[in-house]
Amino acid sequence: MTASSEHELVQRIYRARFTQNLDYRRRVWDLLVSHFFQRYIKPNDAVLDLGCGYGEFINTVRCVKKFAMDLNSDARKYLDPSVQFLNQDCSTRWQLEDASLQVVFSSNFFEHLPDKPALGRTFDEVFRCLVPGGRLIVMGPNIKYLPGEYWDFWDHCLPLTEKSLAEGLTSRGFQITGCIAKFLPYKMANHRRYPIVFVKLYLRFPLAWQVFGKQFLLVVSKSARV
Repeated sequence: MTASSEHELVQRIYRARFTQNLDYRRRVWDLLVSHFFQRYIKPNDAVLDLGCGYGEFINTVRCVKKFAMDLNSDARKYLDPSVQFLNQDCSTRWQLEDASLQVVFSSNFFEHLPDKPALGRTFDEVFRCLVPGGRLIVMGPNIKYLPGEYWDFWDHCLPLTEKSLAEGLTSRGFQITGCIAKFLPYKMANHRRYPIVFVKLYLRFPLAWQVFGKQFLLVVSKSARV
């Protein structure tokens, strides 16, 4: 399969999977950002949404500079004018200067990369582009709690847990500052339409995460290379 046909396949998969539910996804992400993720981001930060999808996170978060990266060129159409779009393979050199970002955010993306070397190269680009002390915030399905469902998506390639991801990140100079093995439910924003008030209540009660959480959350900071 050629690179162009691979890109077309990604577009077809994502159009079928997400475009029917965009309005609800935006409402969920507006709540997730305002009630949880915004705490990690300052008004003067430059933030990159890595594997941005249709921009639900980066369009909502409050910061001075916004970047979004995705291999799917369709993403551009859904981004606010304030967002600079980088249409590229994340495992190649990013179109950004060294130490130009305070935060890199990524949700449900790393499992789509083809192999661990590609993920490692992506980590290296995150490290290069973050300022010292800058943060990488990662959320994704935890195969530890989804041994079967994890593979229900055609484009899932890498099996990941919070521990395997943490080990890979620390080996490349990152320091783990937060690790939650069970955070959000699986398919929270693209499957069943939970009432928005339920989502808000869920975020307020971490004990519920231990019952319903199937996605990990990692927060790491850029430290000195070993």
